[in-house]
Amino acid sequence: MGRSELERLSKQELIELVLRLPRPDKTSRTSSKPPSTDRKERRAQAKPGGAKPGHERHSRVISQTPDEVVAHCPGHCSCCGGALDPDLPAEIVSLSERIELPEVAPGVTQHQRLAVRCLTCGARVVAPVPQEAAQHVGYGSGPS
Repeated sequence: MGRSELERLSKQELIELVLRLPRPDKTSRTSSKPPSTDRKERRAQAKPGGAKPGHERHSRVISQTPDEVVAHCPGHCSCCGGALDPDLPAEIVSLSERIELPEVAPGVTQHQRLAVRCLTCGARVVAPVPQEAAQHVGYGSGPS
């Protein structure tokens, strides 16, 4: 529609034409919306997430010799509610494993220096400080 055609329209027709025009999306620049609500401008062009084509899949291997096996068998029918015998033939639908790491406990080695009386002269002889014990915190506490 050209300028001359627009000049011939009535005020009411111009208003209707303006109201039919598409409005731009509201952004933080064109309204009072905060910038955090703006969509990313390049979101449509962004690369999809996840593994890329040709990427070799990595997954944890299911243990062939688990320490314990717990079979979870349904107790009743989900359709009719009837009781199901646990001895019915069953098939494995899925496997999952829970790996529990043992609690870490400190290993404590107590080094005791002993003193003895010499049978010849009666002197009290104390063992030398062990090299391993002298390097660690806590040496020397206790009876001397």
